[in-house]
Amino acid sequence: MALPWRLLTVARLAERSHGPICRFLSTSTIRPGKVVPFQLSDIGEGIRDVTVKEWFVKPGDRVNQFDEICEVQSDKASVTITSRYDGLVKKLHFNVDDVALVGAALLDIEIEDDSKDAPKDSEEIKQGDEDQATEKKEETESQDNIVDKVLATPTVRRIAMENNVKLKDVAATGKDGRVLKEDILAHLRKISATPKVSPETNVTGRTVGLKGYSKHMWKTMTKSLSIPHFVYSDECNVNQVMQCRNDMKDSLRDEGVSLTLMPFFVKAASRALERYPELNAWLNEEDQTLRILDNHNIGIAMDTPEGLVVPNIKNVQNLSVLAIARELNRLQELGRRSSIPLGDLTDTTFSLSNIGVVGGTYTKPVILPPQLIIGAFGRARKVPRFDDEGNVVAAHVMSISWSADHRVLDGVTVAKFSNLWKHYVEKPVQLLIGA
Repeated sequence: MALPWRLLTVARLAERSHGPICRFLSTSTIRPGKVVPFQLSDIGEGIRDVTVKEWFVKPGDRVNQFDEICEVQSDKASVTITSRYDGLVKKLHFNVDDVALVGAALLDIEIEDDSKDAPKDSEEIKQGDEDQATEKKEETESQDNIVDKVLATPTVRRIAMENNVKLKDVAATGKDGRVLKEDILAHLRKISATPKVSPETNVTGRTVGLKGYSKHMWKTMTKSLSIPHFVYSDECNVNQVMQCRNDMKDSLRDEGVSLTLMPFFVKAASRALERYPELNAWLNEEDQTLRILDNHNIGIAMDTPEGLVVPNIKNVQNLSVLAIARELNRLQELGRRSSIPLGDLTDTTFSLSNIGVVGGTYTKPVILPPQLIIGAFGRARKVPRFDDEGNVVAAHVMSISWSADHRVLDGVTVAKFSNLWKHYVEKPVQLLIGA
């Protein structure tokens, strides 16, 4: 039946100004489910942003609860994100190496219609998520004149901060003055085309932002500056421990275990801490109290593609040298992939570092608060030494330096601890038999 002419006129006017009239009708009969944002939850430890390392899904994939979605990297650890929904992946909001804020939507998932709190429009989700992330970023950076209160996505703000660009100086082409990624990139190309050169020098280079483990090291080392360090150094004869390791390494290699000297050093530290437990402690600076810990969670400084990181081997007091070696191998493999989980990085009570692996001989290690002490070993050198009968013999000698918090520990205590550690290293059989 034909529409009355007045209704027909209204319909045509609406179509001219807003498009076909059908766009105002419900689409629930066409869309089988509702699209919800999968937000990055708070992963603890004060982490506010992460870098997307790898996606395990793509648009069109169907996922179930607890399926792995992606792997992200914070300044402290690598975390695998799992799904909270059953549904269909509609869109990924971040590319690999993009930075995502806590609370931002990582992706959109289409779920069943009976999800009552699901937003009705995926574009509304994206816009609302970007606004939420922008507001969170503005709150945390309100004192930073680089980012100002300009509409922009977290990715754009990150690019601006890394390149020291004020967003208000960027020509915005987005809706309501929003600075788009294309805008900031065009601005960077423009300013790079006319470099500012000092009349006294002609220096070229590039600016990079700190991220991953390097960003965490910035925070911890800045805090370490408040600690009054004192250093105690000594030398250790490692002839016997090297022989012990050489006798065992081939048979252990067949079992898939790579044996180095470090498991012996770790176990020796744990045995010495049994005699001097006050070194295995955390300092509460505000209360000026020590928490002496029963667990020997010994951290090992480790070089990774993302920078220096210190995972720990937990409860070393209960582990054999072989068990320590297996755990160290596991951490080293994760470190090579820059995928060390947060659980392996927290609750460290005592730390060791081996600069000898890169050829160093002496160093002054830096304490990682709230710990009280850290030890660092140099490379073993073959040098002449006198034996008990006065004969000159060849000896493999390694330097060891302990940095301690002088507000809590004194030189005599650290020297006694070092001597006991040295005793176990020079007589490794006592570590193997538990003597």
